[in-house]
Amino acid sequence: MKAGNKAPSTTTPGKPKKATTFQEFESITSDAWDVGDDDDELLAMAAKNLNIEVVMETANKVIENHSKLQERRQQQMDKMSEPDEKDRQEAHEEEEEEPDEEDEREEGADMTTDLSFSSETFPISDNRMVKSHSEAPVGSHKEVGVEQAVLHRQQSLPHRPTIPLVARMADQNTSGTPAMTQREASRLDKFRQVLAGPNTDLEELRKLSWSGIPRQVRPITWKLLSGYLPANAERRASTLQRKRQEYFGFIEQYYDSRNDEHHQDTYRQIHIDIPRTNPLIPLFQQASVQEIFERILFIWAIRHPASGYVQGINDLVTPFFVVYVFEYIEEEVENFNVSSLQEEVLRNIEADSFWCMSKLLDGIQDNYTFAQPGIQRKVKALEELVSRIDETVHRHMQQYEVEYLQFAFRWMNNLLMRELPLRCTIRLWDTYQAEPEGFSHFHLYVCAAFLVRWRKEILEEKDFQGLMILLQNLPTMHWGNEEVSVLLAEAYRLKFAFADAPNHYKR
Repeated sequence: MKAGNKAPSTTTPGKPKKATTFQEFESITSDAWDVGDDDDELLAMAAKNLNIEVVMETANKVIENHSKLQERRQQQMDKMSEPDEKDRQEAHEEEEEEPDEEDEREEGADMTTDLSFSSETFPISDNRMVKSHSEAPVGSHKEVGVEQAVLHRQQSLPHRPTIPLVARMADQNTSGTPAMTQREASRLDKFRQVLAGPNTDLEELRKLSWSGIPRQVRPITWKLLSGYLPANAERRASTLQRKRQEYFGFIEQYYDSRNDEHHQDTYRQIHIDIPRTNPLIPLFQQASVQEIFERILFIWAIRHPASGYVQGINDLVTPFFVVYVFEYIEEEVENFNVSSLQEEVLRNIEADSFWCMSKLLDGIQDNYTFAQPGIQRKVKALEELVSRIDETVHRHMQQYEVEYLQFAFRWMNNLLMRELPLRCTIRLWDTYQAEPEGFSHFHLYVCAAFLVRWRKEILEEKDFQGLMILLQNLPTMHWGNEEVSVLLAEAYRLKFAFADAPNHYKR
């Protein structure tokens, strides 16, 4: 594809170019948000559709604040990495005395604090410089075969490797119960203040939720942002009761028909796919959980005959189910025995998961109708967008005849759920719930940022086989909240870089 018009410049005059790099946008992920609540200011300005230069100037201010903090943090880390001779001797003696304990500490440190990035600077089509990051080396894929078959509507999707819900201490607020930091406690208090009113301010709730939702209030927040619950607090109990009764009315009306000739193919496919959903997470291998998923998916398929059940929809139940289980338990969910919950609680979780999944799918149903036109359009839009933001990567894939549909079909069909750990999906969906058309529109920018995130590794592969294996097995197992926040920040930048262009996907 030939180069065309450059993407609109979003750099504010007088600001250094580094303010728009992927490296600098990591600044949005952590303590920069603490400095004067810059995130609220930025998102409020964006919501008002102000001039892009003004929005980006505010974003650059956030970045600059955080860059200074990052520089000081790096200096401290450099000092820590150069112990004097006495420290080395003491460390050596401790290692000899207690090797097992030391190994355990080192292993834990690797899991919780290894957030280093290797960077390569490269130009994008508007002459700015963007950095690509790699946190894990990609091995050689040359000896592994790849099928070049076209992706079909009902193809069998590959299993996802084991993905613990909690992998790093820094991310345990997503699905664990560690002690909160002062910042986390402050954010939780802000959420509770917004939620406590008689009529929840949904715009304020979205603004707070964009940068992540505390675990304690995530269930109620997701239900409100999805439109499942009304903003009026007095109506919520009656709404929940009515919707839950309605769902189980569908069960009584339709579920016995699953073995009828007209529906048995649908049910059979669901029954086959359910055990493949997070196969190595014990929670999802429990019979009671699989039965819940079967009912949810079958009822949804019966009530949406235009699409019916399509492989990949089964994945979309899991974030809702996990989040709504956390509404009733304090312990880790990964190995939790859901049969220990009261029947009424299980019924509530099932019905709430069904309705919220339905709300999500209402916005992207053309992804799953015949020939999946929604996915085809989005994959084409992704190709056009990547050709604008990183022509080198785009041409590299063209050179080796890699079609975007061959890897990005799954990104759209499963909303990146098979590319990311489940804990990251939950964090990603916090923002999707808060972002206007998050699942249908903003997801495109996330996919573009996700692809460019692996620029260095992509350009190192010199054949079709290596590229396909890389793109279908991207090394995200160690990812947590910080990496997702960087990804979202870059997607946010891309969205506003092209926001005023009527045909911004096209040249």
